[in-house]
Amino acid sequence: MKKFFGGIFLLFLSILVCPAINVQASDKGTIANGVYIGNIDVSGMTIADANTTIEAYFQELNSSELTLSAGEGKTITVMASDLGITWNNTDIADEAYALGHEGNIVQRYKAMKDLERNNHNFDIEYGYNEEALQDVLAKCSKNFDQKTVNYGLKKTENGFEVTEGQTGYLVDVAESVGIIKDFIKNDWSADNTVIQLSVKEDAPKGSADELSKVRDVLGTYTTSYRTSGAARSANVANGCAHINGSTIYPGEEFSVLDTITPFTEANGYFPAGSYLNGLVVESVGGGICQVSTTLYNAVLLAELEVTERHNHSMIVTYVEPSADAAIAESGGKNFKFVNSTDAPIYIEGYTTPDKHITFTIYGVETRDPGHKVEYKSEVLETTPASADQYVTDPSQSLGYVGTQSAHLGYKAQLWKIVTENGQEVSREVVNSSTYKMVPRIITIGTAGADESAMAKIQTAISTGDVGTIKAVAGALGAARNAQGTENEAAAAQAAQDAVDAANQQLRDQQAAEEEELQG
Repeated sequence: MKKFFGGIFLLFLSILVCPAINVQASDKGTIANGVYIGNIDVSGMTIADANTTIEAYFQELNSSELTLSAGEGKTITVMASDLGITWNNTDIADEAYALGHEGNIVQRYKAMKDLERNNHNFDIEYGYNEEALQDVLAKCSKNFDQKTVNYGLKKTENGFEVTEGQTGYLVDVAESVGIIKDFIKNDWSADNTVIQLSVKEDAPKGSADELSKVRDVLGTYTTSYRTSGAARSANVANGCAHINGSTIYPGEEFSVLDTITPFTEANGYFPAGSYLNGLVVESVGGGICQVSTTLYNAVLLAELEVTERHNHSMIVTYVEPSADAAIAESGGKNFKFVNSTDAPIYIEGYTTPDKHITFTIYGVETRDPGHKVEYKSEVLETTPASADQYVTDPSQSLGYVGTQSAHLGYKAQLWKIVTENGQEVSREVVNSSTYKMVPRIITIGTAGADESAMAKIQTAISTGDVGTIKAVAGALGAARNAQGTENEAAAAQAAQDAVDAANQQLRDQQAAEEEELQG
């Protein structure tokens, strides 16, 4: 009996040990058969060989072209390297080698037997530059997107006509990012380089039935720009034309800046006067604030929700204090409002030959016939202009004298007063505005002026008399221009006479002051 059990034990031991001997005999420092990394067969490779093979795979991938398709022949070709693809789990070859090489004898034996039946695949972990992916898809959107056109309105002599909407097609960026990542991981090969992006439909807003109800005037306002020059007048008309015809659906926010920019000559604008840091300067689109201000007052009368409004830095003359709405692309000033009604609204804007601008907002009137609203400006504080400010400007030619009018400073607020059937039911402050005081600024050109000329200009400035300053500066400029000509001597004498007159004026002023002090 003992011999029998001894034989059984030896048989079991041979079953256990012999495969282990085979496992150890197969360990030659190479990855076991049937092991894949991604789609790459690394059977029989060393760790170094596997790493080299995967690196080569990534080099091939990043140097290949990928075609991104949005259907209907809309494609764009990019380099895979544009997506910023990286290999993250660079220790994967070590993991692949460990299969069948680590663990006890039984574990290694089992791993080898499993590989005989089924291959084992280790996933490559890909990394992506998310910003690069977004940039590529933004480029796709720019090339592929078909803009949605909402149902709209067109005003004619006989009322309104409905303009048809058009369905838009947009690249779904969020979903397309996932599609690209999945393709690179599972489907990419030298023969398969086309990626179908996700495209979604964007249905137009509105309908003919909904828009047919728009017929009531909710608010209208007019301002005058009769004193404006040709360039400013053209800017007002152009800005008005950009806004005219806008249809805004319930809950939508309207941005004046988004609608009328860019302020370029190609977009119909001209250089004209505008406010900047307390100065009146020439800028392309100068005068456009009168457009936003006129629209602001129409919006107030329509009682729509204003979401952004800024007053000017200095007072304007075409509306009362606090009734303005400034816009400045560089200064971050915009005028925005929301269609807070339950129906679409339509903005009509036009200018007239006698230089008036009008905005009228049409919609569906739900306010009672006895409901009236008016706005009143209240000035809380006035700051008178301080003494004149004199500025020498080396960028202006000698002889130039420019004058910018003084602006009073104001603190003001705008009241909204609501009446029902003639009885006041509410009164509230809509906004509070502060306008800078700016003194009269006299700018004297000094380009090319030597030390002597600068001293003479300072003498003229000391008189505080703009007429004297203009006389001296003009004579100095004429003398400089006459140098080397037959009129040089006469011009120089005229300049000296102007300076002498300024000095005499100073002496007279000083004498008058002394006489006043004496009593």
